[in-house]
Amino acid sequence: MSKSSKYVSRQPDEQGFIAWSDEENQIWHELITRQLSVIKGKACDEYMAGLEKLQLPTDRIPQLEEVSKVLRATTGWECAEVPALISFDKFFELLANKRFPVATFIRSREEFDYLQEPDVFHEIFGHCAMLTNPAFAEFTHMYGKLGLSANKQDRVYLARLYWFTIEFGLLNTPDGLRIYGGGILSSPGETTYALESAVPERKPFDAVDVLRTPYRIDIMQPVYFMIERIDQLFDIAHLDMMALVEQARALGLHAPKFPPKEKQAS
Repeated sequence: MSKSSKYVSRQPDEQGFIAWSDEENQIWHELITRQLSVIKGKACDEYMAGLEKLQLPTDRIPQLEEVSKVLRATTGWECAEVPALISFDKFFELLANKRFPVATFIRSREEFDYLQEPDVFHEIFGHCAMLTNPAFAEFTHMYGKLGLSANKQDRVYLARLYWFTIEFGLLNTPDGLRIYGGGILSSPGETTYALESAVPERKPFDAVDVLRTPYRIDIMQPVYFMIERIDQLFDIAHLDMMALVEQARALGLHAPKFPPKEKQAS
């Protein structure tokens, strides 16, 4: 990844312990207590069950090993401490080995409501609860193996698959729409917007459609894709995804449903 980060990840000691500051723990406390209230009735049951298993502290940032112990016992995954930004090769390698990358920094107060880089709150609160679910865990593992063996051009297509499932996926339940994507679940604004706004389009999941859909990371999403049940991720994990990438390439991308990003003056 060519862009740089202003954040510096904290390094663990020899026992793997990270000494977070009082202010960092306070930011975690404010983020998690706010988001726990926002996701009530909006997060899917599988996510809430995962949160119950994780028993995340609200008064401090959890140590990665606390989370890893639960993940190992449920699906064989664990957290991997990484710098603020890692290469795509490293990202896919970690997922292919059932190690979920967690950048060991937490956002500043200036970016309390939104930051583009995934911090420890986004990674742990947004994603790790779902990683206790076998279907979600299998899908994420498959995604890592696919990406590890894909070329640079194919990875661009695979990025859309990750974006519209693991980050911004919705679940169409008998009780109404629910969220399973970590990019939504860690964002108060998008949690409400994704389910209640009349603006975005919500489409049934179709792999080729997903692979053809452009996205931007710095806006509320204009399109969400819905699966009907979490176990559908098992089915998606076993599709011939690279053949579907070829189909998507042949058909071409859909027209973006958002304006191009404005270039910042240098």
